[in-house]
Amino acid sequence: MFNFSANHLFLLTRTEYPRYAVFLLQDRDTQRVYRLYDFTKVQLIQPNVAYCVAGKVNSADRLYLVIDSVRPDTRHSRPSSVPAVADGAGGSPTG
Repeated sequence: MFNFSANHLFLLTRTEYPRYAVFLLQDRDTQRVYRLYDFTKVQLIQPNVAYCVAGKVNSADRLYLVIDSVRPDTRHSRPSSVPAVADGAGGSPTG
């Protein structure tokens, strides 16, 4: 396993499965989108808030970015101008 960390990430979607949750987060600096797995299902990531995320890269037969910790990114604390997708994870419908 390897460590990873990323800053300035904003929530795109959250999908709940029986054993884990999957977050799609976008880095607003590089425009990269990360698929992060939360096997504890305790991470509370809100739309329109910048986050710093740290975790492990698990690469058995597929690459998984597994969340260890999430905290607000205080260096990028101003709200995003991109509307959040409403997926039942606490977001507001857009439109």
